[in-house]
Amino acid sequence: MIVLSGTQTSGRLHIGNYFGAIRQYLELQDKPDHQCYYFLANYHALTTIHEGAVLRQHTVDAATDFLALGLDPSRALIFRQSDIPEVCELAWILTCHTPMGLLERCHAYKDKVSQGLPAEHGLFAYPVLMAADILAPGANLVPVGQDQKQHVEVTQDLAQRLNHRYGDILTVPEAYIVEGTAVVPGLDGRKMSKSYDNTIGMFEPDNVVKKKIMGIVTDSTPVEAPKDPDRSTVFALYQLLATPEQTETMRQSFLAGGVGYGEYKKQLLAAFLEYFGEARERRAKYEADTSYVEDVLAESAKRARAVARETLDRVRTTVGV
Repeated sequence: MIVLSGTQTSGRLHIGNYFGAIRQYLELQDKPDHQCYYFLANYHALTTIHEGAVLRQHTVDAATDFLALGLDPSRALIFRQSDIPEVCELAWILTCHTPMGLLERCHAYKDKVSQGLPAEHGLFAYPVLMAADILAPGANLVPVGQDQKQHVEVTQDLAQRLNHRYGDILTVPEAYIVEGTAVVPGLDGRKMSKSYDNTIGMFEPDNVVKKKIMGIVTDSTPVEAPKDPDRSTVFALYQLLATPEQTETMRQSFLAGGVGYGEYKKQLLAAFLEYFGEARERRAKYEADTSYVEDVLAESAKRARAVARETLDRVRTTVGV
């Protein structure tokens, strides 16, 4: 079973990325019958990042984060998207079989246009490049959030189109969406997102994390009054990080009243530092040895590229180039 997923390197990773995707990556790499491919989507990031030095740094940072959080290069390939040039050639071949209407219906492009914002061809064709990412290694499962399910459906459509025209030359993947995965709220209560500047990074300095957590937006409920845990960003984040017993204790405290949000934020900070403590220590080690990170990326790319080359050669021969 081949598993593939990518993370766009448009900024530093945050706990929304971790609970929305990376935690699932860790679970999947532990399954003995799974070969996992986790790539750093720096080509995709070009739709928003236009400074070369910034993009390169984001990409290295994301690779270092992956390793620090527990992705194991002996069980999962971790590589830069741009180190697999076969993907771009496959994307062009797929583009030649992609109906315009299929892409015009994709939500990322439609949303931007509906807001009157300029949309480059890269955003319009984004789902085709994503399809090439998935099809190149012959992925069977694609872990994605609900908001990316449509792009996996585009990949299925394109694979089926080529298979119908040329025979079974591509593996048709399935989306892997973990049921019950919560949307992680940001500092302002909206979905945690780099675009909203409301994130908490796993590896930010202690003082930065403390300032962010203590600044989480809360309502004006008095200290002595009961509070609704299900409407609280502080509680929503705490239950991701704390044990079930700790979570229930905080829930009952919310309902009873008598404790202010400032105290709950301190408990959230303590839970955060404990949950990511070992990973933060590992990251400091990897950050001091960038050659190790580059070696992992190079070796993983070598292995991933060999598989992608087989797929591309088969497709090239079949379509006549």
